[in-house]
Amino acid sequence: MRAVIQKVLSATITVEGEIIASIEQGLLVYLGVAASDTESVCEWMVEKILSLRLFPEGQQYFHRSVIDEALPILVVSQFTLYGETAKGRRPDFVRAMKPELAEGLYEHFLALLRSRMPGRVSCGKFRAHMLVSSVNDGPVTLLCEREHAEGNRNSA
Repeated sequence: MRAVIQKVLSATITVEGEIIASIEQGLLVYLGVAASDTESVCEWMVEKILSLRLFPEGQQYFHRSVIDEALPILVVSQFTLYGETAKGRRPDFVRAMKPELAEGLYEHFLALLRSRMPGRVSCGKFRAHMLVSSVNDGPVTLLCEREHAEGNRNSA
């Protein structure tokens, strides 16, 4: 599972000309599901995102988490995070989970997140063409990754 996490001043998702989700200051999370991902990977990712210290307190810039600040999170499903571009001109998505399976893990991820942050989690529409606009704060953008496969250097 890969997440691109952005600290934002605002973010909005539009589908077919209609704004379906928006937040003010908080986190915008683009989430990609790998073919090897499991529910335990979702649990790890939720804990990681919620515990990251990305917000300031006094003179300490990275000191408080999204939970500490009671800020919202906007989640966007993003299978293209698993697009391989080393060869050829078209991205290869062989490492991304098939959409019919990925949707279940994406929904599990959202349910876990919502259980920890009731009323503060919004999301895009799975498998929809979305227009995402955001104002990145900092800019702070992080890549967070964890896969189920044994021996992955990012799995510990």
